[in-house]
Amino acid sequence: MFRVWRNSHNDPENGSMQQSETKINEFRAAIGPLSGRDLQFCTDACLRRYLEARNWNVDKSKKMMEETLKWRSKFKPEEIRWREVAIEGETGKLYRANFHDRHGRSVLILRPAMQNTTSLENQMRHLVYLIENAILNLPEGQEQMAWLIDFTGWTLSTSVPIKTARETVNILQNHYPERLAIAFLYSPPRIFEAFWKIVKYFLDTKTFHKVKFVYPNNKDSVELMKQYFDEENLPKEFGGKAILEYNHEDFSMLMAQDDVKTAAMWGSSDKPQHATTVHSGAEVAPERARLTSSAS
Repeated sequence: MFRVWRNSHNDPENGSMQQSETKINEFRAAIGPLSGRDLQFCTDACLRRYLEARNWNVDKSKKMMEETLKWRSKFKPEEIRWREVAIEGETGKLYRANFHDRHGRSVLILRPAMQNTTSLENQMRHLVYLIENAILNLPEGQEQMAWLIDFTGWTLSTSVPIKTARETVNILQNHYPERLAIAFLYSPPRIFEAFWKIVKYFLDTKTFHKVKFVYPNNKDSVELMKQYFDEENLPKEFGGKAILEYNHEDFSMLMAQDDVKTAAMWGSSDKPQHATTVHSGAEVAPERARLTSSAS
């Protein structure tokens, strides 16, 4: 018995886990009693992400969590349904891919040049909906997602306003800490540098280091991309072999199915929506293989 205790006591990994649990318990005590959806949201894994985002400082993590709980109470991300934001997705400017990366993470594909609306509020609801959906579709044991940003057709005239970019960063960093594993900006035009010089100041250090620029003619950046994605799954627009097609009607049906799962998870009622109740939109790049089937 003494030998077993001694080995466990001297095991760095075991010691680290004990320290983590101690910090989580301290954090939970600092937050105080929770109920309802706040209690459901604040799992140990969630608290750990907030602690990691604030370098395990309980006071700073508490402040961050309190701001998130206020935001969630007002924004109600768990209540957003696809039928409410479907118009934002008609062009496929942002959607969940039908593949995971090599680490099992959900993948969101962003195509900034496909922007089709002007309401910042609706755009943010669409973004939050898909972040929540990406989390919903994470395999057990995985907590993060990857972003693939396609700059095909991007110009300064089609770029999102700085206010939109700033709010996107704010939501991702402050209300979904440690959810982003990596973001690949694929082949951005040179003129994007002017836009990036402004946006990068909104990013904290951790998020900044998760953003990777990939250029087809740069061997190192292409190899980095291959470390995260199987070439057979990766769309050609990102240097892979798969054919990228966004079909809004198919994706809408998939999201309607996921809405039922979301409602069940959060304890609310929701009825499946027929395809005719969402904006059907037009197909984008009508090729054979589709990237809007279930992410399994």
